[in-house]
Amino acid sequence: MNSVVRLETFHNEFVCFVRVTAEDGTVGWGQTSTYNADITAQVFHRQVAPWALGADSSDIAELVHLIERREHKYPGSYRARALAGLDTALWDLAGRRAGKPVASLIGGGPGPVRAYASSMKRDISAKDEAERLVRLCAEQGFTAAKWRIGAECGEDIDEWPGRTEEIIPVVSRALGNGIDKLVDANSGFSVPRAITVGRMLEDNGIGHYEEPVPYWDLEATREVTAALDIDVTGGEQDWDLSTWKRIVDTRAVDVVQPDIMYMGGLSRTLEVARMAAAAGLPCTPHAANLSLVTICSMHLMAAIPNAGKYLELSIEGDDYYPWQRNLLLGRPFAVTDGHVTVSDTPGWGVDISPAWLDRATYTEAAIESFRPSAYGALYHKGGKP
Repeated sequence: MNSVVRLETFHNEFVCFVRVTAEDGTVGWGQTSTYNADITAQVFHRQVAPWALGADSSDIAELVHLIERREHKYPGSYRARALAGLDTALWDLAGRRAGKPVASLIGGGPGPVRAYASSMKRDISAKDEAERLVRLCAEQGFTAAKWRIGAECGEDIDEWPGRTEEIIPVVSRALGNGIDKLVDANSGFSVPRAITVGRMLEDNGIGHYEEPVPYWDLEATREVTAALDIDVTGGEQDWDLSTWKRIVDTRAVDVVQPDIMYMGGLSRTLEVARMAAAAGLPCTPHAANLSLVTICSMHLMAAIPNAGKYLELSIEGDDYYPWQRNLLLGRPFAVTDGHVTVSDTPGWGVDISPAWLDRATYTEAAIESFRPSAYGALYHKGGKP
């Protein structure tokens, strides 16, 4: 067994990177989910690290499952967000150990992945949004673009009166033929309003309608899906596999959109992708920022048989997400003819910026110095290591 001997976190409020070291000296880098990452780092060290230290670094899915069982009294989003840091670091380690990109370990390989230009903005006029999406599609060769409608969890109250009705036709006409068109409502509408807006989208040649109603109301989502011809998509917030089974079994959406970091890592996301594949549903992961979540999603899309038509690629720069500035070295999100590239570099194929790491809050958990908590850490399938 090549056990985990050291776990280190580097975090600020928005991002937490995880470095895992195995007994043979191999190192892997991962990331917990973004946002409130300082809280997630605490969860990682309290509820993930104690079970991972001393465990086999090669059986990733089993270790994730073990931690879920050992921490069964604390299910929920934060446990999954913290687990993502361990899982993605172990996949990077596995790729580096094998000398292969992660995509090759899960059935795919390096190469181009089609991307869509994903706008996160609502505080932008229809005219300005149309102009910037047209420009970006021309400059970088995007053949698909997404913009925002409604207001986030807005209960039918728009970002400002009339914005949805204005921006749908204005942006659609500006992009013209040859560009796939997507919109995201971020749980903004009631069922009747969502259906009315959905028919407007259909009339304007838009093919992807994301989170039209509150995402937690699966029956409402299914009602909208059944009423429209347009693809209704969703699932980015969901981490619980039983909820995902309901989503797939009831065909609440036409396209599933798990977020690797919200899900708890690649291993659990692969379970969702396989579940969807068995039901004939495509999988287009949610990847809303330029951190490891998009890198991991690139590898997933390059490997799964039911990958959707395109990868989500945020077009927001450091002015919108200042915390994503200089996270990774090089240009891992470079777009050529509307595609990003999964490299043949082992693991995730990226390096974390040393300058960013130097500024981050650092915490270490090492097996030689670890002190079990009152809950009795370091118990694994074979007993105490």
